[in-house]
Amino acid sequence: MNRAFLTRFAWISIAAALVTMGLKTAAYLETGSVGLLSDAIESLVNLFGGLMALAMLTVAARPPDEDHAYGHGKAEYFSSGVEGTLISIAAVSIGVTAVLRLLAPRPLEAIGLGLAISVVASLVNLGVALLLLRAARQHDSITLEANAYHLLTDVWTSVGVVVGVGAVALTHWEWLDPVVALVVAANIIWTGVGIVRRSVAGLMDKAIAPEDVAAVQKVLDVFRRDGVQFHALITRQAGAQKFVSVHVLVPGDWTVRRGHQLLEQIEADIRHAVPGALMFTHLEPLDDPASWADEKLERP
Repeated sequence: MNRAFLTRFAWISIAAALVTMGLKTAAYLETGSVGLLSDAIESLVNLFGGLMALAMLTVAARPPDEDHAYGHGKAEYFSSGVEGTLISIAAVSIGVTAVLRLLAPRPLEAIGLGLAISVVASLVNLGVALLLLRAARQHDSITLEANAYHLLTDVWTSVGVVVGVGAVALTHWEWLDPVVALVVAANIIWTGVGIVRRSVAGLMDKAIAPEDVAAVQKVLDVFRRDGVQFHALITRQAGAQKFVSVHVLVPGDWTVRRGHQLLEQIEADIRHAVPGALMFTHLEPLDDPASWADEKLERP
């Protein structure tokens, strides 16, 4: 299936990043709040993340070719990995700025206007994040999912900043603003590390989700009732593409036609249970000792 249409969501993310970055920068210039500055910097990271998502979704949508027979789906992991790294770098920058402000506090100005602008920016991020998350789940895109969760983290970060600036307005404790910024930085680093870890797991050919494996086993159990046996079940996922490989053992006196028809039925049933799965089946005779030599994932 052509997934080029997913790039429209990346464009939406880019537009949202530009809007929120402008709003939060204005809020910082009005108030002088390092917490609001941290919010603006994270929006800059959102912009880079959106651009990277656009590039990688474009690559991932390319059809298989001679050099990439299994498609280009893994490109999505590069996008989420880069975004996670950018998030962590931004967090370090925020932390350094917050420490400097903690050592040399400065009164905030025009707090009411600054908070109002920040709230509007957060609402923009929230709307776009929910849209991307729904699209990510519907189309199984780790790139859109990472972008959505990043924006949601930005929303919660903004909530924390608003609380911090509001607390300064009520208490006149200027040190609260950089302290909140440090908490924001820690939250961003946590998110960035999580995104990078998931990207690395994808590049390492992680198995498909446990619920999908269970769905495959449920299909195989139906055929087991008729005496068919299975082993060497292997799965992996590359972006949205899921791969399933299994060896099918049948009586040795079966005809090629009968065995082929069985494999066709098994593959069709698994594709129905795990939509879009790319199937690999290998037919073996039950009564041949060589059939059991590859019962495990790696043949001796």
